[in-house]
Order: sequence, then structure tokens, then C-alpha cells
Amino acid sequence: AYQRVCSARITALDESGFELDSTVFYPLGGGQAGDAGVVRTAGGREVVVTDTVKARREGATPDDSLHKVADPSDLAALAVGETVEAEIDWARRYRLMRLHTTTHLLCALIPHPVNGCSITPDYARIDFDMTDPLDKGVIQSGLDALIAAGHRCRSEWISDDDLRANPELVRTMSVAPPLGFGRVRLLRIENVDLQPCGGTHVANTAEIGDVRIAKIEKKSARTRRLTLRFGESS
Repeated sequence: AYQRVCSARITALDESGFELDSTVFYPLGGGQAGDAGVVRTAGGREVVVTDTVKARREGATPDDSLHKVADPSDLAALAVGETVEAEIDWARRYRLMRLHTTTHLLCALIPHPVNGCSITPDYARIDFDMTDPLDKGVIQSGLDALIAAGHRCRSEWISDDDLRANPELVRTMSVAPPLGFGRVRLLRIENVDLQPCGGTHVANTAEIGDVRIAKIEKKSARTRRLTLRFGESS
């Protein structure tokens, strides 16, 4: 998650963007927004990437990402087979990492299934399948304590069969972990939370900083939505 730049070869072009044989850009998925940034050609030309999504062309694999450009005319500067330098907008990515990790902390504080999540650079929202009311002050205090405690966060891997044998690890109702590749990535927040997740996260909860619960809403009879925003000190 902390790698910001890579060298890559352009493998495909279409009217909205391009694909690379490897990339540091995270594509929209699992509720997390796709990365933005730039690619630089050997001749020094910069092409702005505004979003990254999973490639939808015929024959695309789950590893293929489409890097969408701000100005389609910029694609004339690129060619299939050309080697470029790809660099994410790090400030934007780091905000996504901090908010995404915060949603995992909320999963530890609110032991109910998740039925929706959206993580953007400016805010995150997470929906819990529950009917009980939530106390904003109590949840905020718990969140502040988990952030300040500096719990280590790290990725682990589990086999498809082991995940099937431990369904309680899956907290999300709306997005199922991708099976069929032999293994699934987990995020472990030491002594706090463990669940499948393919997004980007910080290495320690202390990096999250000041994140506030901006709002708690009753979205339906069985849904409580929490909206997170960065505090003034972040």
C-alpha cells in the first residue's frame, strides 16, 4: 500500500484510458475509490489519471485495471508496448488508507454484519445490519482509543477452503470475498479485528489521526449508517 511509483509497460489502450502490465494504482472495488495520479513517458510527457477501475474489455482478467485519463486526447502520447513510470496521488491514497482502516475499527466496535460501504478521499460511510440504536459519543470514544493505541495492521492470506470453513470471518453482506484463486487476503489489526479485505490500509492505527463520526443515521428498519470525516487536526 505504501509503494507510490512503478515502471510498467502499456498493454492496451481504448477511448477512455490505458492498461499496464503492472501498476501501483488501486482500482475501484470493495467500496474503496480507485486511485488517481500520473504516468510519465520516456520523453517526459505527463498524462493525468483521474480514476482507476477494473478492465471490462473482452478477455480481461481480474488483475487488469483501466487507468482513466482526464483528457482523452492525451492518449495520443501513449503507445502499446511503451514503458512508462506510473505514480499515484499519494496524499489522496493515504487519506483513503486511513479512512478504510477506520471502517475496520468500527467493525470491531459494532459487532453486526456490514451491508454497505463507500470510502472516498474526503469521507467514508459504512452501513450495519442492525436495529439497535447507536450512541455516537460511546462509539467515538472507542474509536479514539483504538487509534491512539497504535495497533499494528498487516495482511495475511487464507486458503479458499479455510475461508469456507470459517464463514464468521466474512463481515460484509454486500461484497463477497473473491474465491476461485486459491487464497484470499485478510487484514489483521492486532488484538482488534480480522476479516477478508483487498483494499489499502495503514500499517498502524496511530497513523489514522483525527477521524470523527460526522453522522449516524437510521437508513431503514435494519440499517444504521455511520459517516466518517477527518477532524480539523487531520
